Amino acid sequence: MSIRPPARSLFRPKVAPDQSVLAENKELIESIERRGFLKGTLSLGALTFLSGCNISDRAAVQSFLRTISAFNDRVQGLLFDPNKLAPTYSVSQVVKPPRFNAYYEIERVMPIDLNGWQLELAGLIQDKRPWSLQQIHGFPEQEEIIKHICVEGWEYIGQWSGPNLKQFLTKIGADLSAKYVVFHCNDNYTECLDMPSALHPQTILATKYAGEPITDPYGFPLRLRTAVKIGFKNAKWIRAIEVTNTYVEGFWEKQGFNWFSGI
Repeated sequence: MSIRPPARSLFRPKVAPDQSVLAENKELIESIERRGFLKGTLSLGALTFLSGCNISDRAAVQSFLRTISAFNDRVQGLLFDPNKLAPTYSVSQVVKPPRFNAYYEIERVMPIDLNGWQLELAGLIQDKRPWSLQQIHGFPEQEEIIKHICVEGWEYIGQWSGPNLKQFLTKIGADLSAKYVVFHCNDNYTECLDMPSALHPQTILATKYAGEPITDPYGFPLRLRTAVKIGFKNAKWIRAIEVTNTYVEGFWEKQGFNWFSGI
């Protein structure tokens, strides 16, 4: 049984006709502004001036906004330093338990049945044999005490540990020159990471939080934890990893959020 995003209410507040275009594209506009491009300036007047289109033309406005969003992604990708480390913190600053985040409420989390569970591998990988949880636990472990920054504006410091993703990809013979690493999750969530971010020294496949196995609400038995991405890029309940040159659009990217979403 798959988990679907909560249905949107049929009752919506009334919006003035000339403001409705901003309301309809609220998520996309906020995503653009969060990444620092034209921060705080995407008013009706700015949209009209910058896009050169009639703001009543919804398709044209959305196309313009997505062009800006794609530009943001390209710039972030070019500026990304694969060797620059994110700040780390002390054990005393770790929040316990970690804060839950998903596109649905915590009550809808479906526990993973470990009977027969395996991590599937696909795409540009030489050794596609699946990995058992026991094999993953036997892989050298790396700990990171880093900040989780949510696109909604909140943050916390967490202590994560598990296999270094670059070392794991090297072990299975993944093509490290490929463009993307895609994570397929048990709740049908999909997330696509650029290869340089996947290979960053602080990107791990987390199996533990604060020294203990991560529990169901936080991604058990395996989740991504990277220090260089916004929170929603850190896929939870991972069931398969795919290495590919084909971009796979994730859940939040389909809602208009930036794909690169670096911190």
